[in-house]
Amino acid sequence: MSHSHHHTLAKPLGLDSLGPVTAEEARLLEKLDVSRLPRHIAIIMDGNGRWAQKRHLPRIVGHSTGTESARTTIETCARLNIEALTLYAFSVENWRRPKTEIEFLMKLLRQYIRNEMPLIQRNNIRMRFLGRSDDLPLAVQKDTRDAIDATARNSGMVLSIALNYGGRAELVDAMNSILAERRRHNGHTATEPISEEQLARHLYTADLPDPDLLIRTSGEMRVSNFLLWQIAYAELFVTDVLWPDFNRARLFEALLDFQKRERRYGGIDAAPPSRAAR
Repeated sequence: MSHSHHHTLAKPLGLDSLGPVTAEEARLLEKLDVSRLPRHIAIIMDGNGRWAQKRHLPRIVGHSTGTESARTTIETCARLNIEALTLYAFSVENWRRPKTEIEFLMKLLRQYIRNEMPLIQRNNIRMRFLGRSDDLPLAVQKDTRDAIDATARNSGMVLSIALNYGGRAELVDAMNSILAERRRHNGHTATEPISEEQLARHLYTADLPDPDLLIRTSGEMRVSNFLLWQIAYAELFVTDVLWPDFNRARLFEALLDFQKRERRYGGIDAAPPSRAAR
């Protein structure tokens, strides 16, 4: 474990809390600067179905194997002191899938929330769910509410699961909530223009920093209606690796790639978006 000892000053919880590492992981960690990690990582977990098809297995086996990649990613990010991790679990478009697959996904999700609770508590993780929860099965709604309550006092990484989520739906919901707020205040500000700050305050992600890094597995070059507003300046990392094969080493590769890039936010030097790109 000597490869990581010189990093311990930068972040006491950083590399030493990762536990045993493989030779490949150690090689990647050597190059990683723990003081320059993204604050918020968003992931489009794609390729479960294809992973299963390649192995002549039912798609649902791909989904359950994919939960292991989620577990590894969640725990690793929490131990690296990443502030926020957002996973795209179920989109508003996913209702078009076969009914049996949807039912399996919902069951898997409920199981996952229950099974992972000890790991989530142990890693001081706060859970959130982004999306239109009213359309979810009642049992799922209850489990998500319980998970939010159970982790509300934790102070570590915020883990957001995007569930029945759509980026355009989120923007529509934000605008409608601004309109509702204005109506409640007797309509006297009804004609005032909406500002970027105001809109951002009404998004599902209101108090989170915008994602600095968006990872998409399985090689598709699309953002698929995910966090459309929030990823305005995110670095995109697309890998051909299918989600069930996405392990810790692959995550470290994405972080290294992120650190190689110079972030300008539309300006000339790396100024945060609040000052540049107006």
